[in-house]
Amino acid sequence: MIDRRTNKGDARRRHTKRCLARTMRSLSTDTMGDTTSALSRGGCESLHSSTTSSAEGLRMAQDFTHAPVLLDEVVALFSGVPSGVVIDATLGGAGHASRLLASRPDLGLMGLDRDAVARAAALTALAPFGARAVVIPSRFSVIAEVVAAGRAGDSPWPVLDGVPMGDRVVGILADLGVSSPQIDEENRGFSFSQDGPLDMRMDPSAGMTASELLDQIDEHSLISLLRDNGEDRHARRIARAILAQRPITTTAQLVEVIDRSVPRADRRRGHVASRVFQGLRIAVNDELGELDALLDASVTILSPAGRLVVISYHSGEDARVKHTMRRWAEGDCTCPPGMPCVCNSTTIGTLVGRRAVMATETEIARNPRARSARLRTFEADR
Repeated sequence: MIDRRTNKGDARRRHTKRCLARTMRSLSTDTMGDTTSALSRGGCESLHSSTTSSAEGLRMAQDFTHAPVLLDEVVALFSGVPSGVVIDATLGGAGHASRLLASRPDLGLMGLDRDAVARAAALTALAPFGARAVVIPSRFSVIAEVVAAGRAGDSPWPVLDGVPMGDRVVGILADLGVSSPQIDEENRGFSFSQDGPLDMRMDPSAGMTASELLDQIDEHSLISLLRDNGEDRHARRIARAILAQRPITTTAQLVEVIDRSVPRADRRRGHVASRVFQGLRIAVNDELGELDALLDASVTILSPAGRLVVISYHSGEDARVKHTMRRWAEGDCTCPPGMPCVCNSTTIGTLVGRRAVMATETEIARNPRARSARLRTFEADR
């Protein structure tokens, strides 16, 4: 711990603040700048620099503990893909990524995440794999641009035994939603069970907060947002109560407004608030738009026999994934079921399993947040 009574300690803190300020200014949700290899050492972003070891951001990174959902299933699904690069589009603390690299020494990994704290934790987890792992601050909606830059040598690309791993992308993993550390950190504003700023941004350095969104949204749009997330019965009542109480700046304020707007007989505080919070988070981060862009790009990136694995936690997300993968596998065929195809429909791959994979009761007991997870897989054939 830094000794606050010494001039040396003051100087160290000033250096830390300067480093963090430069780091946060450089983080962009729309670009591929500030790329970092898991092998890097030294400098303001180093996880091993004594000048940054006491910074708040690093402390949060060290505390970034997240139990990856359906871990064994994910590793098994990628066990048979060819050698090449896997892209973890939602890197988080690299729980899935580190297991994948440990299970397949012939794989490289490119990890994307727009959360600076998650990336810092991932760098620590991936450090043992050296240049096989590359961490990039980015939204996953621009995955095609990230890959194009890496293939062209304009940004880092995984390296094995001193040689870049070629341009073959054999896997894409997307574990949607928020991670446990993001939910548990009250200052992020994701949780209705803790009081904190009503933020909800995946990247706290950019974009509109949930509070700012509520300041600008109209009644019709807010009702639609709530209904899209399952709050049909009380959507209009909750929306009007929220708009009447603007500005709402904290999570506790929002929960109180929700509670007051729902009749006591129907009040299920956790359930109602959770749907409202989920809907706001999805809107703040444009999660459905991000998912659509990821799905559209994935089939243009994957090499033959490469696999796309998506884990979703919301019915709207899962429906998008299911219908998109089914369309790829069936080729938009319009012919009657059971009849030969004469509409010249072409397929681009196959579904790996017709049904979504879900967590076992054993995993749910260990990690209750796995209960709503739905995993779907598509394998490209061209």
